[in-house]
Amino acid sequence: MSHTIKNFFYSIKKYIVTHRYTIYLAVPFLLMDIITRIFGYKIGYFPTFYPAPNIFTLVWIFLFLGVVTCLRGIGSKIAYWTLFSLSFILFLTNAIYYSFTSFYFSFNLMLMAGEGSSYIWDTIIHANPLIYVLAILIVIIAVVVFKKAPEKKVFRPKRLGVIFLIFIVLHLLAPLCLGFANSNLKWSSFRNPRNIYNSYSDSNKSMRVSGLYEYSFRNFYITFLKPKENINSEDKEFLDKIYTAEDTKQPDEYTGIFKDKNVIFLQLEGMDNWLLTKKTTPNLYGLMQNSINFKDHYSIYTGGGSTFNSEFAVNTGFTTPVSYTENVYTLNTNTFDYTMAKLFKKEGYAVNAFHMNTSGFYSRGINYKAWGYDNYFGLQDIAKYDTLDYELDRELILNKTFYDNMFKQNKKFVDYIITYTPHTPFTTTKEVGQLVAEMKYGKDNIPDLSEEETAKLMVGETDYMVGLLIQALKDNNLYDNTVIVAYSDHYLYTINDKTVLDKNKNTLGNLINHTPFFIWSSDMQPKNINKVTMQMNILPTVLNLFGIDYNSNYYLGTNALAKNYKGIAFFSDYSWYDGNVYVDNDKILNKGKLSRKKRDETSELVHNIIRKNDLTLKYDYFKTLKN
Repeated sequence: MSHTIKNFFYSIKKYIVTHRYTIYLAVPFLLMDIITRIFGYKIGYFPTFYPAPNIFTLVWIFLFLGVVTCLRGIGSKIAYWTLFSLSFILFLTNAIYYSFTSFYFSFNLMLMAGEGSSYIWDTIIHANPLIYVLAILIVIIAVVVFKKAPEKKVFRPKRLGVIFLIFIVLHLLAPLCLGFANSNLKWSSFRNPRNIYNSYSDSNKSMRVSGLYEYSFRNFYITFLKPKENINSEDKEFLDKIYTAEDTKQPDEYTGIFKDKNVIFLQLEGMDNWLLTKKTTPNLYGLMQNSINFKDHYSIYTGGGSTFNSEFAVNTGFTTPVSYTENVYTLNTNTFDYTMAKLFKKEGYAVNAFHMNTSGFYSRGINYKAWGYDNYFGLQDIAKYDTLDYELDRELILNKTFYDNMFKQNKKFVDYIITYTPHTPFTTTKEVGQLVAEMKYGKDNIPDLSEEETAKLMVGETDYMVGLLIQALKDNNLYDNTVIVAYSDHYLYTINDKTVLDKNKNTLGNLINHTPFFIWSSDMQPKNINKVTMQMNILPTVLNLFGIDYNSNYYLGTNALAKNYKGIAFFSDYSWYDGNVYVDNDKILNKGKLSRKKRDETSELVHNIIRKNDLTLKYDYFKTLKN
């Protein structure tokens, strides 16, 4: 046994000695990949020395050096320096781009090259100097190891064929190191490395799981070479008819009443209607009582991440696809020229988003950039917390960087604020629930609270933040010139004790998705809107209030304050509610009445809305419209 082990290690040593120059040639390529990924350590996903990205890199280096060692003379030199030069360009491009944007380079940026060409040189000369120090070191190593390598004198075409065959097999096997993708739509798919590899929609995470070479080749393939699923004539005709139709929206009494005011979109985590009361949330309740209050509002629930789905809906006017499986946070490469941020920026607004979570969570950093935001600020990205204080909503206002960027802009602003504290688990024995309870009762005096009582305690923290927000507006002379658009991302489906929901709200089918939505301004008369609304109505309604021109055909919902508005909420199972009847599988489940003809017409309308949503996203129709 001992002799066998000695022979094994002797064989390895002999192989290394025999092929040492080939191994030396691999060093510059390996360094470029590792350094590129080390630069992105703040991404906090998939550590640099995990097996998968390094396996991908070794497979590619095997191909590179296999080609070089199979050629002879000048051919070998040309192959090596060509591969090195291309790799070096990719290394520099990604390192420089990441140092300025915190995102790795993606080839889809070349489709918009004209927009950034004016500052490319300025970016190069002001990049992190360490990049150039390391780049020079890599070039020196490449020159030295190549000079030491013996010149290849024999051309080996058969060996070259074997090299390609082995590479193909290894490349097919390499993704198995990432595990398996989710077979069903899950909110947490953005965490699964195989899902990331399959979709390749998040440049940062894709680089982390793949390494420089696999990322570059796969990103190039997906951007330029991957066959696009062509839209059939029937679907194209359906979309063309919608998007080329005359815009029938009309000005109304609300058009432009908030023109040139600032606006804060306040997305409230899990803020169910039964939680928004004078006793539990006095600040929010006070705002709602003096607002345009949309009393029959619904937040469409999906298994693909209801919080981010609301962000997507409010910012783009669309929602998670229903007829096929796709998380909306993977759609950042789609063309969205008519987002909330882009339309407000055309009016001279600064547009920023604020949340406690990192830019990598739900790929928010990339998505908000794609939607046209100036910045996405994540508490965990900009501040170091030794405790769970970052999960307290008050930190959204108390953090100085957040405060300054929210309230001290030199021009009109849009602040998109996403709260967090009323988040599962609803217990005072751990996590943020325990933290909030200790702040109120003292560390050793926490009473035994039910889930319902704990949820009320946690939304009280959100309400405290709203009080700080109002005070900050007053302190910065913004109170009378700022509008607050407040809504919940979803009902409190995360509570374990479902009897709490049965006691406090209508839980019939999808009517359980009933949530708050109101628009407040200090100078407005309170008004209740009883027509049905949902997330996709928020954007066109707000655009109308601010007098911003838009094409109503470019969204799923319409202005909920228009005189001819007919309210409807639809859900991912094609059920719908119009304020009178709730219809599921062609059956009226509540006590309302509706003629068969009207029921069929509305069901067809819902089917067409969902079809419009899914086809628009699937085929990136706005890119076609743009061209």
